[in-house]
Amino acid sequence: MFLRSGPDWHLDTAGVHTIDAFLAERGITAADATPLPRDLYVEYVEWFRRGNGIEPIPVSVARLDRVSSGAARFLATCENGDTIAAASVALAVGFHYFRHSPPALTAMIPPARLAHTCDCVDASAMRGRRCLIVGGRQSAFEWAALLLEAGAAAVHMTYRHDTPRFAESDWSWVPAVVERFAADPGWHRRISTVERDGYNRRLWEEGRLKLEPWLVPRLASPALTTWPGTEIARAVDRPDGLDVTLTSGATLAVDQVVLATGYKVDMSRIPFLASGNLAGEVATRHGSPLLDDRLQTSVPGLFATSFAATQEFGSFFGFTVSARTAALLVAGAVAGRALTR
Repeated sequence: MFLRSGPDWHLDTAGVHTIDAFLAERGITAADATPLPRDLYVEYVEWFRRGNGIEPIPVSVARLDRVSSGAARFLATCENGDTIAAASVALAVGFHYFRHSPPALTAMIPPARLAHTCDCVDASAMRGRRCLIVGGRQSAFEWAALLLEAGAAAVHMTYRHDTPRFAESDWSWVPAVVERFAADPGWHRRISTVERDGYNRRLWEEGRLKLEPWLVPRLASPALTTWPGTEIARAVDRPDGLDVTLTSGATLAVDQVVLATGYKVDMSRIPFLASGNLAGEVATRHGSPLLDDRLQTSVPGLFATSFAATQEFGSFFGFTVSARTAALLVAGAVAGRALTR
């Protein structure tokens, strides 16, 4: 796959370890890296990590508790039994815990025949299988391309809207908008609803009403059938497959249903929060955390960014372009010890 964003969506707040610098060091031109391949971006992240001396601890946190022991406010218990005491914690958990599987579909389709794109990451497992993708935006069409290239026998797509057009998205205006948060964190809250909706609408138009043109040749297969303006009305599980009836009346025989149905923030679904004494302490609205201007939750010293911050800070924070601004806001709060409301 390729990223939809360009080299200006880099990670370095100092502007040194940028994607442009990474490409230049390897003798790769911007034109040769457009669109930016996922694997090349992963290489950039590793280059950024090494260049900044970042040494991640390769364990998962099983439980996070609030404590009152000296300078420590929190105690993280890892899956291997180790513990980490910290004065501040930043939750940058991305999307995985928030995958959205519509209840109507999970009630209708047997678990063995149902997967979310977030979990269904081995496309080779679909070789020779008949697949139905639920969803019709960029992620869904990317998955269609991957399944076709993996040798799926058939790929169907059902979605309730018209097929988005294949056109290159314009993200050039986004970095300046996001960088504004660093200088004036509360600006997005102060603007009118009309202006805020305008930003969100523009993001929607670029990200949801367009499909990247590089997908076109990868979707040119007789094995692909799209069913715009439809959804699943009924599904019957049989020994040889799943009989799916769409609202259009069409009946499909498939082996696997893949949900490209997006994500919804719900802080209660983060396992290490749910298992610790912080469960229920983080104030939320519609599942998303309430945040101050420095991305701090209602629990002093506990910050949340990435997708979890989109309700309070706007859809921009669901994209990697927000990483630099989020780092500045959280680091500024911690350095200034602005940990009370």
